[in-house]
Amino acid sequence: MLRRLALAAVVSLAALATTAPAATATGPVPSAVPTAGPLSSAFPALGPLPVPLPPLPSFLHGGSGVGQEKPAARTRLTVTVERSGVAGADGTFELTCGPTGGTHPERQGACDRLAEVGATRAGQDLFQPAPQGTMCTMIYGGDASARIVGTWEGRAVDTTVTRGDGCEIARWNNLVPVLPDLR
Repeated sequence: MLRRLALAAVVSLAALATTAPAATATGPVPSAVPTAGPLSSAFPALGPLPVPLPPLPSFLHGGSGVGQEKPAARTRLTVTVERSGVAGADGTFELTCGPTGGTHPERQGACDRLAEVGATRAGQDLFQPAPQGTMCTMIYGGDASARIVGTWEGRAVDTTVTRGDGCEIARWNNLVPVLPDLR
């Protein structure tokens, strides 16, 4: 969402810059002060003030400039899956998002899912277990377990997900394809 807001602001400023007179060393400068209308007389002594355009944020253009390193991924997780019963699903996998990378078997799908959930209010509880005292169905979903450690959207993550009851099964399913689909 922050990216959308920043992009909208940059596009708006760019549109304003293209409709304002071009600024040159000897030419006019776009004004932040009204030059016509009822407010123009309120600032007669100031004259036109320059309106500088801010630099494009690095996350919108994929880097921070020539000769500078790319910013680190905001999501970097280590996912360890055990006893899933699915061929190739058990093991320890690295996942980075923004840019997508690592050894996770479904990197792009996992990053897409994390971004989708992160854009909602429910994303705040994505890695949290069910609150103490929550009524969970006593359905056993198998021996599978997973540990997820690292950072997600810049926040620390260290959680274990099992399939020991209905709440844990729901957590697991909500994290597919970060975790293997066992349905």
